[in-house]
Amino acid sequence: MELYSGYVNRLVSELAALPGIGDKSAQRLAFHMINMPQEKVKRLADTMMEARSKVRYCTGCYTLTDSEKCPVCSDASRDHSVIMVVEDTRDMAAYEKTGRYSGVYHVLHGAIAPMLGVGPADIKIKELVARCSDENEPVSEVILATNSSIEGETTAMYISKLIKPLGIKVTRIASGVPVGGDLEYIDEITLTRALDGRVEV
Repeated sequence: MELYSGYVNRLVSELAALPGIGDKSAQRLAFHMINMPQEKVKRLADTMMEARSKVRYCTGCYTLTDSEKCPVCSDASRDHSVIMVVEDTRDMAAYEKTGRYSGVYHVLHGAIAPMLGVGPADIKIKELVARCSDENEPVSEVILATNSSIEGETTAMYISKLIKPLGIKVTRIASGVPVGGDLEYIDEITLTRALDGRVEV
């Protein structure tokens, strides 16, 4: 039996489909939105629509941005010869919070996971190889900062085999990051130690 009217049920259902939002959280959000002033609801809806239509991949590192290049890639003071490879934009944000990394990034948007049908062609690996092969912007080091999961390790090994023949130093973040841990949830001190203690692979 449905407890609420059709519109409320639809709103709860749509919110519950979002990652990390359970039924109770979806109900709480739905009731909050229904009780919000109409202009605030419209502003929220407009912001979501604008973000969906205007946010795209950075032409440099493939993070999400609303301009051609993200703030990191367009910063001339960064060391563009050092590229840190991360699985998603949230991992990039986690490292930026440490304030200790001065290079640039490459966001893969996933990791190799054969059991889930995700292969090398499904993430931004060929784009990384193209960046490393670009003679106009020589790369001296690629830091593999994928998660310490089976998929993350597989992805790191695969990328290493592609990049090392190009004569580029390839390093892996140190084991300060626990196995199975996602970078976005790890504290800044641990991330900094992992970066400082990276090893060549």
